[in-house]
Amino acid sequence: MRDSNMLLKTHKIALRPNAVQVRWFQSQCGYARFAYNNALADFKSGLKSDEFRSFITLNNRFNKTKKEYAWIKAQDQRAALYAIRHLSEGVQRWKDKLNRFPKFKKRRSRQSYTTDEQSVKVEGKRIKLPKIGWIRMFQELRFKGKIKCVTISRTAYRWFVSITVETGTPNVPRDTRGLPVIGIDVGINSLATLDNGLQYPNPRPLKHYEWKLKREQRRLSKKVFLSNNWYKQKRIVERLHYKIACIRSDAQHKATTEILNNASVIGLETLKITNMLKNRNLAKALSDSALGGFLEKLKSKAEKLGIPIIEAPQFFASSKTCSQCGHKKEDLSLSDRQYQCDCGFIADRDVNAAINLKHLAVGQTES
Repeated sequence: MRDSNMLLKTHKIALRPNAVQVRWFQSQCGYARFAYNNALADFKSGLKSDEFRSFITLNNRFNKTKKEYAWIKAQDQRAALYAIRHLSEGVQRWKDKLNRFPKFKKRRSRQSYTTDEQSVKVEGKRIKLPKIGWIRMFQELRFKGKIKCVTISRTAYRWFVSITVETGTPNVPRDTRGLPVIGIDVGINSLATLDNGLQYPNPRPLKHYEWKLKREQRRLSKKVFLSNNWYKQKRIVERLHYKIACIRSDAQHKATTEILNNASVIGLETLKITNMLKNRNLAKALSDSALGGFLEKLKSKAEKLGIPIIEAPQFFASSKTCSQCGHKKEDLSLSDRQYQCDCGFIADRDVNAAINLKHLAVGQTES
């Protein structure tokens, strides 16, 4: 069994496939979808007769069924195996009440398939996949170790390979002695505001590309559904969405990495993003900011580095409380960007909240 302290690192690399390799990827994604849907239909038919079919049962029944189709012999059989395994994992999560019951995959859904890592080789900027051979990559694999999982996927117009590697080194916390405790206040105008006044700007890519996205989506709606022109226009819309997502992700990764490189402990507010999205006036800006993604990246990176994150209670009034005297200002509204206290303290609203979060983190760390 794998040691739980061993680090698993994943590197997602863009591929340089030719036309033949692209058609192969599309074929394997279709085969994985076919196996998934076939196994899901088999599982649902078993539920009707009060029979819970396990992964091994579903896989064995599919292996008998696939002999009826001649085109399956040329496919990578690992794609079907992992597709059925993913279905069984989804069913198990449904049993544990962690997610809803699995649904059938459509032809226009996300394209991806997983292959056996034992048949994969990586040399420099190329990777060898089963039955298709060597494929060029844009980058070299950053990590060295035993390959545990390989997944091919398509995002917009580009194909990627995600390689998970067991580095063989234990997850040792980073030495943070000498680094300060940092309080962080996240928001819409600035992605993150630190207690020392440093702010990381929020790119808001959807706001900048909204006019272009609106124009291209209007053109898509006027095309004949599922025609060649419809697919061409759909790829243009996909490129725009991909560009927006890349800009947002790039800003979040750079901000979280710089923050964690200069912190020993982090004080953070507790945000209920789903509740905040119920506000119609802020829902669009909140979605564009993707605060949930920023917090998730910050917490996952901090966990790997061994940096503790102290989250404030849900109703902790970090913005309304004076960081100098502790007085709580009840009449503070969202339009008030400057915090002015009766004691004479004046500061930016977000900086004042970040200082309060730092004080909370320092107090809990000392205790």
